[in-house]
Amino acid sequence: MKALRVGQGFDVHRFATPEDGRPLRLMGCTVPHDRGLLGHSDADVMLHALMDALLGAAGLGDIGRHFPDTDPALRDVDSTVLLQRVMAELRSRGWSVVNADVCLLGERPRIAAYSEAMRARVAPLLGLAAEGLNVKATTTEKLGFTGRGEGLAAQAVVLLQQD
Repeated sequence: MKALRVGQGFDVHRFATPEDGRPLRLMGCTVPHDRGLLGHSDADVMLHALMDALLGAAGLGDIGRHFPDTDPALRDVDSTVLLQRVMAELRSRGWSVVNADVCLLGERPRIAAYSEAMRARVAPLLGLAAEGLNVKATTTEKLGFTGRGEGLAAQAVVLLQQD
């Protein structure tokens, strides 16, 4: 019988100022927006939540443990590179992804026009067909830091199986 495990992840990043010129990276894609997110890496809040869900399901801690923001080699790193490292670790332990669901929380940007590109970019990294990865967004009805446009949050849920 295959072992199954569920993992959940959550991440938050504040917006940079427009003068910082940081691009907004979500699910490995650059999304047009007036501000990017602040972080040691590319601050891809959706991939960070996804990696935390993957690591959590496998009982391997979180991305801060694996990729500390004190490591200068990770400065501005593309989070898809980190996701590839996470997936290599999972595969070495016999885990594979059954499916994943990632949700962006914020008023702007709207990502519906980019969700298929996001799925196409990230699903293969997870070893999935595009339909095995769901990408969505919701607002917080203008409440809290996301509602005030101070930053974005993301949550993710994954199902892993092990032979």
